[in-house]
Amino acid sequence: MGRAPLQRGDGIAEDLTVLLARLAAEGTPCVLATVVRTEPPTSAHPGDKAVITPDGRLRGWIGGTCSEPVVRREALRALAEGMPQLIHIQGGDEVKESRRQGELMIATTCPSGGSLDIFIEPQLPKPLLLVFGDSPSAETMVQLGELTVFRARQVRQAELSSLEIPAGEVHAVVATMGHFDEDAIEAVLGHAHVDVSLIASTRRAAALRRELARRGLDEPTIARVHTPAGKVRGGTQEEVALLALAEIVAARRTRPKAPAVDVAPVTFVTDPVCGMTVDPLTSSHKLVHRGATYWFCSAGCAAEFEKDPERYARSVEAR
Repeated sequence: MGRAPLQRGDGIAEDLTVLLARLAAEGTPCVLATVVRTEPPTSAHPGDKAVITPDGRLRGWIGGTCSEPVVRREALRALAEGMPQLIHIQGGDEVKESRRQGELMIATTCPSGGSLDIFIEPQLPKPLLLVFGDSPSAETMVQLGELTVFRARQVRQAELSSLEIPAGEVHAVVATMGHFDEDAIEAVLGHAHVDVSLIASTRRAAALRRELARRGLDEPTIARVHTPAGKVRGGTQEEVALLALAEIVAARRTRPKAPAVDVAPVTFVTDPVCGMTVDPLTSSHKLVHRGATYWFCSAGCAAEFEKDPERYARSVEAR
């Protein structure tokens, strides 16, 4: 992975490798954009990289003002869809943009005349697995969770009062073996997006449901509690943990896939001269013609527009 430095908002330089590791540990989704091919003239080189977060911010380097906005735009799209994409930017005699599965082709009349291919790869966080309890099954489930598809964390009784549950895909397994079952389940049921499982016998699970009802929880809320290991008898604590985790993994595979990530509502516009994507919040080149505002990727495109505004205004309206 490239070692391109970046500048954070607080002015502390941070390496892209370190940033990716930090975002993964925090469970924050992002996109890794990598330049895979270039034809000069271009300021980017194969291997240049950038990281784009769901707020639309880009850190790193994948070229200048021509390539950066379209990479940000497509990165947000890739996060929302959860799918990678290859962007081809190349010079041409006319402005054109076409899309097919996994690829975006952009032909631009940009005076630079260079071309580049950029691979957009969503880095989606693993689902969070919260395992409540100090039992051997709880400890085993954390270990198994880390080996499979989860970020696993063991939660003990003293942590309940300060427990924070993030948004996103979260699975909670109560493996307290009677020590603080009701308190743990009541804490997680307050979060509607959390999938809740209980390791307990059938009789113990029924008693727990009655206690939750006594505490004022309604039936639809209590019904969210699954007992994957409720009928397992005679197995070891480690086997119980394995069976409970297998139940969760199997259930995940049968559910409809939700949108990958909620992204910021960033608005991008098109440069009417060269056809490149422009962020109106960051572009310093704009002109007003007949009451309409046009943004440009460079001073050159703005000057070209001023020579014949009717020509370029019509071209924007036609697209």
